[in-house]
Amino acid sequence: MKKRHLLGFIITGVAMLVLSGCASYGVIDNAPLSESTPTQPYSIKSRLNKVGSGDIGLTLAFSGGGTRAAALAYGVMEELRDTTVIIDGQPRRLLDEVDTISSVSGGSFTSAYYGLYGERIFEDYKDEFLTRDVERKLFRGLFNPLRWFSSEGRTEMAVKLYEAEIFHGATFADMRSEEAPLILINASDLGYGVRFSFVQEYFDLLCSDITSFPVARAVTASSAVPLVFHPIVVKNYPECKAAGKPEWMLEAAKRVAGDPELTDVLQGLETYYEEDRRKYAHFVDGGITDNLGLRAIYEVIEMSGGAQTFYKKAGRKPPRYAAIISVNASTDPEPEMDLSNKQPSVAETIGAMSDVQLHRYNKATLEVMHNKLGKWAEAVSTPDRPVTPYFVQVSFQDVMQPEEKRFFNRIPTSFNLSEEQVDRLIEAGHELLRNDPDYQRLLADLGGAQLQASVTPATH
Repeated sequence: MKKRHLLGFIITGVAMLVLSGCASYGVIDNAPLSESTPTQPYSIKSRLNKVGSGDIGLTLAFSGGGTRAAALAYGVMEELRDTTVIIDGQPRRLLDEVDTISSVSGGSFTSAYYGLYGERIFEDYKDEFLTRDVERKLFRGLFNPLRWFSSEGRTEMAVKLYEAEIFHGATFADMRSEEAPLILINASDLGYGVRFSFVQEYFDLLCSDITSFPVARAVTASSAVPLVFHPIVVKNYPECKAAGKPEWMLEAAKRVAGDPELTDVLQGLETYYEEDRRKYAHFVDGGITDNLGLRAIYEVIEMSGGAQTFYKKAGRKPPRYAAIISVNASTDPEPEMDLSNKQPSVAETIGAMSDVQLHRYNKATLEVMHNKLGKWAEAVSTPDRPVTPYFVQVSFQDVMQPEEKRFFNRIPTSFNLSEEQVDRLIEAGHELLRNDPDYQRLLADLGGAQLQASVTPATH
């Protein structure tokens, strides 16, 4: 199958969907809360006090971008695996210091795979997903006339494919390993434009138990491009709503007053308590509300009351070194329309409009997170235990060689890349992280604090 930018075949997909005109219904696969719900579900609170050494707080954010994003994120993880520091006289890999991985769309495949299988990701993930032509199988099913009239919906085909060939029927009960970081798989609520993370705190808003929810279904939601795929639908159960809104939501309403953005977020989450209007929720591509995976981190900390309150609720003291690594796989391709006076196609027009909006939103998000990280570190610092922030950005913008940058910017947003493209993306993840000034500063500061960082050269 010829590789094309995702927007290039949306037009064809829409035409087929219009012609089909067949109503479909989302499969409901989320269970209500019950007495059998685990006392330690897959939640933010239960995970964050079990990982890392405590001295280093390391958060990764994986962007969207299909297999391009998944491969770049994988390269960053390999580099963290290959980098060791000495803490209390013992060598530790930086990968073992990761507390949280927040991801959207293509990046969610890598984060979820690591959350489920740990070190196995370095053995088989490349063959299981990165170099596999997933797109051919997806669109073979998508354009199958027999499916046009199915009441089950096109997205179920993707869920079944991911369950069978990548996540092997795993649920969030399988993500509760004490050694693994918290994995925040993020999607967008299509009805109200609010970001939704697949952890118990968010499922509590639905009176639902995340334990039995399939990981493949969450990843499908995170990467379900509207129009091409139907949303993932979950039921909003009413049983626990009689007790009223949770205390954190009531407190947040007071704290976010005067902040338009956080007020919109809170109001969107509050709609889950409007039982008459919200019997179901429809989740699509997380990149719509947060293409970098950074807004999830920002919202979770700010909605909890800020960094001090967040660490207190998580049951852990603030780290001395707080680092966020943003792995941004967005591209900046050269528009071919400017080489001719020929009117651009519909796909080119949609793509250009989408790229402009995406780049501006990404830029604003990066600026907000950079500034906020510094304020969080300042808020939790004490005279005897200062906290130093590091905002590391892995992006194709920092590729220095023009031909190399052009190569990466031409890689499409698809689930079908060549082995050469995957290998070069993985190596780019290594090099871009290794050469980032804030990452170098982090390693230097660790050594200066008698933690003596030493970098093990990557062999590729």
